Amino acid sequence: MRKLGRYLLLDRLGAGSFATVWKAYDPELDTEVAVKVLAENWAANADVRERFLAEARLLRRIASPRVVRVHDVGVQDDRPYFVMDYVRGGTLADRVGRCGRQEALRLAAEAGYAVQVLHEAGVVHRDVKPSNLLLATGSAPAAVLVADLGSAKQLADASGLTVTTGTPAYMAPEQAFQTGGFDGRADVYALAVVAYELLTGQKPFGPGGRATALMTDRPAASTLPALPAGQELPPGVALLLRTAMSVEPADRPPTAQAFADALLAPVPQGEPQPQAQPQSRSQSRSQDRPGRLTLRAVCLASGAVFTAAMLLSWLYR
Repeated sequence: MRKLGRYLLLDRLGAGSFATVWKAYDPELDTEVAVKVLAENWAANADVRERFLAEARLLRRIASPRVVRVHDVGVQDDRPYFVMDYVRGGTLADRVGRCGRQEALRLAAEAGYAVQVLHEAGVVHRDVKPSNLLLATGSAPAAVLVADLGSAKQLADASGLTVTTGTPAYMAPEQAFQTGGFDGRADVYALAVVAYELLTGQKPFGPGGRATALMTDRPAASTLPALPAGQELPPGVALLLRTAMSVEPADRPPTAQAFADALLAPVPQGEPQPQAQPQSRSQSRSQDRPGRLTLRAVCLASGAVFTAAMLLSWLYR
């Protein structure tokens, strides 16, 4: 059995481009923990190493039951690692396609409240997705915790250009194309994608996300795809998701908490509900022409850069 410091590694929980997460055992405290270890091929890269340790500091600084907490850091064989709470309920990825409508709405709202904690601490996550949202089974109902701040960025710095990072299926257009910076509303967009996926079992714009659709000028980029047959939603929820996945950040709910509150808001009895009318492609363009044309031009100009960045990222996974 392999060891890192005093921690006995039991099972591999997951691996990404830069690190691997293990379930481990702490013999001194007699408890299970999660240990994140920087990948060997990146250990000598000073920038990646600093980013890895910055994630540990962020997780330690944000003291909240909705955020995974770091308890220890160390180095072995010149590879840094840090030790976190082991959350036993798996991730929201395990619940995609396996939970009812009300449970899906509750879990998506809980994810929103967890992300709001980051925003209040001045941090935008930049990689909100089901596998980075953990389920804590110690409470009833299960709570959602946010994890993996390896792509996180201080909100104070998010207005400038930065390296494109994240998972394409969940990335807001302004994050993918670096169009004038971004803020917490990029995470709101990702939360809406997570909610849609929990409700339907599908990603709304496929694995390439909306950025790919915008680059190829597909009609699907202009509106939220129709829900699969049999996936009826409460009145207003489909409209909320469409709004939260707007191309323009200003059209989305202003905060993660506002989005979560809206997911759980009761529908007043007897009050007529707004119906989202389908628009033709030409109508959509005519109504949104100034922002749409600007964004499309930027998207086309940035497409090659975005594609190259994603390919480089995937090569290192």
